[in-house]
Amino acid sequence: MYFLAKLFGILTLVWFYMTAKNQNAPVINWSIIGLVGYWLTWWLAKFFVLEPLSKLVAKHSVMEMVLTQVPVACAVVACILIRKKLIAGVSES
Repeated sequence: MYFLAKLFGILTLVWFYMTAKNQNAPVINWSIIGLVGYWLTWWLAKFFVLEPLSKLVAKHSVMEMVLTQVPVACAVVACILIRKKLIAGVSES
């Protein structure tokens, strides 16, 4: 069920690594920042968004499956914002 969360976690690691490489920035630091940002946001969204909303839908429904992907969407949006901030920091230097 959390296949997309794991997949996007790995893709986030690769995405931040490639971006850092293109920006001539420290690749390990950027990769760790991206991965921690992704998983921290995912866990917070799971705890504060998914848990309350999952009580509103019936078990084994399509809506439950869709709701379990909400933390992934929140984490991806957070990664986009983190990446923009990191790129802006490099261009200012």
